[in-house]
Amino acid sequence: MRGVRAPAVLLGGGLQGPFLRGAEEGGQSPSVQTRGFWGAVACGLWGDTEFSACSQAALLLSLLWMPALLPVASRLLSLPRALTAMASGSPPAQPSPAADSGYVPGSVSAAFVTCPNEKVAKEIARAVVEKRLAACVNLIPQITSIYEWKGKIEEDSEVLMMIKTPSSLVPALTDFVRSVHPYEVAEVISLPVEQGNSPYLRWVRQVTEAASDPSTVPP
Repeated sequence: MRGVRAPAVLLGGGLQGPFLRGAEEGGQSPSVQTRGFWGAVACGLWGDTEFSACSQAALLLSLLWMPALLPVASRLLSLPRALTAMASGSPPAQPSPAADSGYVPGSVSAAFVTCPNEKVAKEIARAVVEKRLAACVNLIPQITSIYEWKGKIEEDSEVLMMIKTPSSLVPALTDFVRSVHPYEVAEVISLPVEQGNSPYLRWVRQVTEAASDPSTVPP
């Protein structure tokens, strides 16, 4: 019967078994060995006489579908890890800094200080850079601050200072700003820099290195 076939065994990407032996005895080409799994499927569906054309079509389809299936397979393989992380409540792993960058995440900070006007902001900015308590200060003018002070809601126009400095110098920077700032309670807050342009972060540390030696800090 045409619909019944003996089992075939795939060896080395080819088709082996009673079907191949029958083909050899009938004088057919044994090149069926190289037609692989899809050729075997095509043979089972369309019969011996149509095997060559069907196997070639199946091979072409498999080659066309393979690039589209690879990304799907990769995502399916990564799914168990993502589900495990979600179940445990742990955040996804963050990429580590490049080994050759030499930057330790959080070793540089961006400190923020608000000032009543541009004149005061420039004076404080120049002083912290001269004392090497910071490598760079950016002034952002005309910000609007709304806050509660002594039981009243206040609204003021201020200048924001963004100060780049090593994290180890934030306490000294805070003390200096408090000593010269006109506000009764000066705003000085800082955020660690986790990553960035390595040459720039290295420059921030190099410029402020002398601040660790009091004899080299300008008065």
